[in-house]
Amino acid sequence: MTHRILVVDDEPGVREALKQLLDYEGYTVSLVSSGPEALDRYAAWRPHLVLLDVKMAGMDGLAVLTELRERDAQALVVMISGHGTIATAVEATQRGAHDFLEKPLDTDRVLLTLRNALQKVVLEREVRVLQAAVEGQHQIVGQAPAMSAMLERIEKVAPTPSRVMITGENGTGKELVARAIHRLSPRAAKPFVEVNCAAIPSELIESELFGHVKGSFTGAFADRSGKLEQADGGTLFLDEVGDMSPAAQAKVLRVLEEGVVTPIGSARAITVDVRVIAATNKKLEDEIAAGRFREDLLYRLNVVPIEVPPLRSRREDVPLLVRHFAARLAAAQGVAPRRFADCALERLKRHAWPGNVRELRNTVERLLILASGDVVQEADVVRLLGPAGTDEGLGGALLASGTFEEFKQGAERAFLVAKLRECDWNVSETARRLAMPRSNLYKKIERYGLLRDT
Repeated sequence: MTHRILVVDDEPGVREALKQLLDYEGYTVSLVSSGPEALDRYAAWRPHLVLLDVKMAGMDGLAVLTELRERDAQALVVMISGHGTIATAVEATQRGAHDFLEKPLDTDRVLLTLRNALQKVVLEREVRVLQAAVEGQHQIVGQAPAMSAMLERIEKVAPTPSRVMITGENGTGKELVARAIHRLSPRAAKPFVEVNCAAIPSELIESELFGHVKGSFTGAFADRSGKLEQADGGTLFLDEVGDMSPAAQAKVLRVLEEGVVTPIGSARAITVDVRVIAATNKKLEDEIAAGRFREDLLYRLNVVPIEVPPLRSRREDVPLLVRHFAARLAAAQGVAPRRFADCALERLKRHAWPGNVRELRNTVERLLILASGDVVQEADVVRLLGPAGTDEGLGGALLASGTFEEFKQGAERAFLVAKLRECDWNVSETARRLAMPRSNLYKKIERYGLLRDT
């Protein structure tokens, strides 16, 4: 990319000398001789960098700099002056100048300054692109009343230090809600640290959260900071907090009460400032009644509750989500996005979506891969989801069973298919969630002839 440089100086000799140098180096150059001209040319031409003389008749360079930065906070300006003083350089820097060059200009110094400044432009642009990509990946999509109410609550609670408990079924997007709260909070520039309490073995969850010192247990070969310490100043997201071990619950409660962390095997307490956001797909009141979750910890975590609605309760958002996923998947694969016919969208809206938004995203990806034409049609959806791809169709099919045994088998088959889809056909994870031996699940998959969606 050729960078555009605007040279602003009331001395014709300086302007021409800079143009000759910059042309030779491959830059695109525009010359003006006054402050008002510079403001007009900047607005019309949008240069990547401005070389701006301090002393000019009428509107001087410092006034131009101030106006430029007010109009464009990202304006990159290098000041040049034949009467440079430390006071002038300091004032220029305070007004937003990137650097300050003295006349007579040294060619090597000018080129080095430009290269460093323009490299800053490139890096900032890359950071903005990456930030946009990350935010797009974690964007919450939906216009249904339930989603509008949820987003309104997020906006209200995000700027506060209050702890939040996010509830909802698997695949509804609880992590997206937690990230949105962090992004809108005063802690946005600090770490967002996630801990999946269900994915970490109970004997390791304390080490993961609180850290450990070398030799504190078998396998502790070096000191390691815990997630709470890593999240200091930021946000800790405890996903599936209902699966946390009782011992870890007691320690987390102490952290919430006292704001200190003690690594395993250490007598040293570490003070941390962490906002905790928790999420679960379980009814914690039932877990408390069963003795598996501390009631006092629930009260600490559940200051502001947010419930994420299941997809079946906001079917009007399905077309928005389909287009969102289709555009993102196409961008990731470097291909043109494929359109979904209205009839295909209607069929997708009628589906039960037991796996919620996660299942919908996987379905869109499969349709983009497997659909035969340039436009995804209803027939493509039927081939993927089957003819009983609606709540009403499933219930009707079961009620049409001839015997009670046929009804039980049909319901069991439909239930297993829904749970397997919800876990993306991960048999081990499905068996864990169903509290069923994996061998039994394999037998039922074989019995009913269940095949992964293709």
